[in-house]
Amino acid sequence: MLLSKDSRSFIEFVGGLLNATFGNATELIISIYALKSGMTRVVQLSLLGSILSNMLLVLGCALFCGGLVYHRKEQVFNKATAVVNSGLLLMAVMGLLFPAVLHYTHTERHAGKSELALSRFSSCIMLLAYAAYLVFQLKIQKDLYAPIDEKGSQNEENSDDDDEAPEISKWESVIWLAIMTAWISILSDYLVDAIEGASEAWDVPIAFISVILLPIIGNAAEHASAIMFAMKDKLDISLGVAIGSSTQISMFGIPFCVVIGWMMGQEMDLNFQLFETATLFITVIVVAFFLQEGTSNYFKGLMLILCYLIVAASFFVHEDPSSTGESKQPKT
Repeated sequence: MLLSKDSRSFIEFVGGLLNATFGNATELIISIYALKSGMTRVVQLSLLGSILSNMLLVLGCALFCGGLVYHRKEQVFNKATAVVNSGLLLMAVMGLLFPAVLHYTHTERHAGKSELALSRFSSCIMLLAYAAYLVFQLKIQKDLYAPIDEKGSQNEENSDDDDEAPEISKWESVIWLAIMTAWISILSDYLVDAIEGASEAWDVPIAFISVILLPIIGNAAEHASAIMFAMKDKLDISLGVAIGSSTQISMFGIPFCVVIGWMMGQEMDLNFQLFETATLFITVIVVAFFLQEGTSNYFKGLMLILCYLIVAASFFVHEDPSSTGESKQPKT
């Protein structure tokens, strides 16, 4: 029995979601250790950097490499899924924008409290929205994807023949995942402690290390897998890894850290400051425009990579006053 095109898209969505989830474990582990050390600004910047890296660098390299391999045609992907993810990313921007506007316009009803209260309320709403998104994609949408009992087209047969057998078993995957997660947890503690020292030794802003360098290292696995799937003409998985990962961090990772910080007694909020929030907003708009047609080529990938270079240069010359002040405070 062959699977329909929509059914394969659903399977590729699940594959991209699992890949993004396991890939984001690194950022969440680092964030929790940083929260324990009272480095809330580093948490904000590293999560923001992971979103920017996935949307511009990872996705750009995937589209660029896939476009070079299939330069004689335009690659296609599920436009509906891309539009939904773009909407969720814009909702995340809304959640980050209002606390920043509230702060910079000095219109809080209760100075120093309204911004934090709004952030915690918005975080709960964003977690609820992401849970509803998963239910919609994994439960309701699955019922719409019916298998095809007929022979189907020749293209579907060829695509089914391209399916690869797993190289390791399920339990071997679980064991390796547990081992690597434990190892990352150990290294994360040292990494968080080394950020401030590296910033002083290299004379590089903490914002640049947190937004650019850390996410590039943390997203290495996602980067490689997104490129690999794009070069196999499986763009739905590549988008699931890159855009799906950005959606997961913005709608789950950031609100989750706000709630965890709330439990730890750390006042982490959704005010990522004006420069960072504007960068995220422009990035989401640019990527949404590139994905609206549901087609891809190497030129679109190249444009996203060049946009990331502009973002990296911007953070290299940007001195974040919040992280500067935070680095002078003793750790709790």
